[in-house]
Amino acid sequence: MIKGLKICGISDLETLNYILNHEFPPKFIGFITNYKKSRRYVEYEMLKKLVSVKKDNISFVAVLVNPDNKILEQIKELNFDFYQLYDVSPEKTKIIKEKYNIKVITALTISSQKDVDIYKDYDIVSDLILFDGKGYEKSIGFNHELLNSIPNSINKMIAGNIKIEDIPKFKNKDYYIDLSGSLENEKGKKDLKKIDKVLNLTTKNET
Repeated sequence: MIKGLKICGISDLETLNYILNHEFPPKFIGFITNYKKSRRYVEYEMLKKLVSVKKDNISFVAVLVNPDNKILEQIKELNFDFYQLYDVSPEKTKIIKEKYNIKVITALTISSQKDVDIYKDYDIVSDLILFDGKGYEKSIGFNHELLNSIPNSINKMIAGNIKIEDIPKFKNKDYYIDLSGSLENEKGKKDLKKIDKVLNLTTKNET
């Protein structure tokens, strides 16, 4: 069964409050914290406002691409439950996790089986492994069948251009599903109707 949903790329209070107050909220909400190439990037002052709201049992995730010490020190007091780390070595991942006493989602970008197998280097130091496409902010997909070799014991999440209509295909998978671009309108803004649809749909497929 689907373990739950992560909605990523939230950048405004209206959308955030809608999600938090939904009858079927997601397990995770992600904020683009240091990757300025993304249109979903959130400046620090806005980020502080967003993550200071009451969130109950939802986990807030700081999405970080190869973060330097400056950004890690800047956000260390913010209300994050996870750091989602791209392009960070297993050794540095361990250091970040221990220094900031934070749970870690290791994000691997996938185009081949070789890319998938890198998870073995991160399993011990990560709370979750995210298998994403190679496009970063461009939401490029990949062949999810490449994940079939991963043991069920690995706590995993998948992303990479997943559409709302794809959700039923994952009903027998033990993944968390990470969505962003598919929940946006033609102007690149989060669409509340699409968010409502996927939260209701995902809930049905969690059982």
